[in-house]
Amino acid sequence: MQAIVIIPHYDDTDRLARCLAALMPQVETASPATGVVVVDNGSRQPLDALRAAHPQVTFLTEPRKGAAMARNRGVAATQAEQLFFLDCDCVPAPDWLANAHHLAAKGTGDVIGGTITLFDETPAPRSGAEAFETVFAFDNRRYVQVRGFSVTANLLTTRRVFTAVGDFTPGLSEDLDWCHRATAAGFSLIHEDALRVAHPTRADWPALERKWRRLTQESWGLEGRGIAARLRWGLRGLAMTLSILAHAPRVLRSTALVRPGERRAALATLARLRLRRCGWMLRQALGQQI
Repeated sequence: MQAIVIIPHYDDTDRLARCLAALMPQVETASPATGVVVVDNGSRQPLDALRAAHPQVTFLTEPRKGAAMARNRGVAATQAEQLFFLDCDCVPAPDWLANAHHLAAKGTGDVIGGTITLFDETPAPRSGAEAFETVFAFDNRRYVQVRGFSVTANLLTTRRVFTAVGDFTPGLSEDLDWCHRATAAGFSLIHEDALRVAHPTRADWPALERKWRRLTQESWGLEGRGIAARLRWGLRGLAMTLSILAHAPRVLRSTALVRPGERRAALATLARLRLRRCGWMLRQALGQQI
């Protein structure tokens, strides 16, 4: 196999089934030949039905928790030169794999991040969480061009680059950390809009809160622990309150929020989430757990 698609998974079999249903027809006609590895983090949900439905997929188990460890296992257990990373809750576009091979053949970037579109899994009207994510989630072009990283839900690289940069680091914002290490080592990072996957919006407040609590913990893991670092983190936390006003215009200008009440719900969720993150970050700066 010249290319391998690596998919981490934990207790999300319905979405993994949807992902594989979209991906495997592309794999069957792919040139060059492409393998698929699902690395499971020790799910409680059985995978027997998916194994039977997709005998061409290799299923591995990584008992150490975290998508970073699962991705590392997928790289280590395979030999393909082209590494295509995809998340189990993403639905690749019908031309995703063909575009991935085309971009790999062109060699225009050492690390390539694609576009992530959003869809709702629940019927209308949107909840506040869904409306918020419709506006703010997965702006991967901006992540690449402004913040210098791509999310790993839709990421291409090579084994040569991965070997030089090293494994994903668990417990951190592993995509940000890994991409920053890659660019610091001199590798190029680009965004390619044609490389597209779709990701579901978080359906409710508990799911959105869990996401941002995890991201806040992982981002704090990238900070130092000295007084200056804690002070910077605390100030960033306080700035979360100001970001409510700064980012409200994005909600008001959004052309994706068209149903009555969606903008109001998104604004309320924006304020609630930023205030919650302010509290978390101040607690972390004071050495407390969140």
